[in-house]
Amino acid sequence: MGGASIWHWVVVGVIVLLLFGRGKISDLMGDVAKGIKSFKKGMQDDEDAPRAPAEQPRPLENQKATDAQASVRSEAGQKL
Repeated sequence: MGGASIWHWVVVGVIVLLLFGRGKISDLMGDVAKGIKSFKKGMQDDEDAPRAPAEQPRPLENQKATDAQASVRSEAGQKL
């Protein structure tokens, strides 16, 4: 009753072929295959690459702004 028979899938396949054409589908699948190969190569290169030594932590620039805000607050407090 609600199931899709083989004929439903045949009709869907024919419609897809009519819309996209045989050449576009093969080009699309070739691009997908190239993407998968590129992804696998990138993952392999990432595992093989030596890890860089950890960098020394740098002071945050927000700390400079916080120091400036504190001095402004103290000056404002002195004026009151």
